[in-house]
Amino acid sequence: MIQQIYPQVQHSYSYELNKDMHFAAAHFVPHEAAGKCQNIHGHAYFVNVTIGGDELDESGFLVNFQVLKKLVSGQFDHTLLNDHDQLFNEQSANDFPTTEVIARKIYELIQAHLDTLPNKPSCLQVFVRETPTSYVVYRPKQVKKHG
Repeated sequence: MIQQIYPQVQHSYSYELNKDMHFAAAHFVPHEAAGKCQNIHGHAYFVNVTIGGDELDESGFLVNFQVLKKLVSGQFDHTLLNDHDQLFNEQSANDFPTTEVIARKIYELIQAHLDTLPNKPSCLQVFVRETPTSYVVYRPKQVKKHG
């Protein structure tokens, strides 16, 4: 894997975890302004998530890397993203499977899991690269401060 430098998010947590993942998936954007992207096509998505926290769990992890991989790659790899009805809705532009929305939905999936953990880490940033020249960074407006 090529070493990648990601935009940094400023925070005051003691620990910062970054996990790189990838998945191959197809999608289409059901809107006339999408042009050729209205047609089904695929990408090799590269994702980096940044997690912050002050406390480690009983295993010494901020969050287990394997869990993050399962939440993202395990769910989306080799799928048609539009088929994930619980995440992407063809009736709302805020839920079309664009790279921006994919990044936000990955954040929501990860943060929902993190909220169940006793050490309460926070997802600070999700970076999604759709092509070698195009990527999106999603950061929540307000990072939850626990403790």
